[in-house]
Amino acid sequence: EVQLVESGGGSVQVGGSLRLSCAASSPRLCVGWFRQAPGKEREGVATINSRSITTYTASVKGRFTISRDKADTTLYLQMNNLKPEDSAMYFCAAADKWSCFKQTDIGYWGQGTQVTVSS
Repeated sequence: EVQLVESGGGSVQVGGSLRLSCAASSPRLCVGWFRQAPGKEREGVATINSRSITTYTASVKGRFTISRDKADTTLYLQMNNLKPEDSAMYFCAAADKWSCFKQTDIGYWGQGTQVTVSS
């Protein structure tokens, strides 16, 4: 079973930055970040596959950057210029597929890390 452990969440003010990390027990073809705010559905934020092809949701393009280390066992999400609407629980996710932007693609989930952006 694949284990995913997130870290790096916290509270920041509008315009601030945070870097999320996710340690995976083994590399997978596709990994990414999802988020869920209270009362809202979980949504894909950014994903990256083993060919380094990235996908971002429109609201974070130009502000967030997803990356992974050379061993493909640590995933990062650099979040800059944070906005209140970015506040959510962020989940690391992994899949044995080349694309994993939809929840139905995901085979493995982390426990989540909270991000709160205050104005």
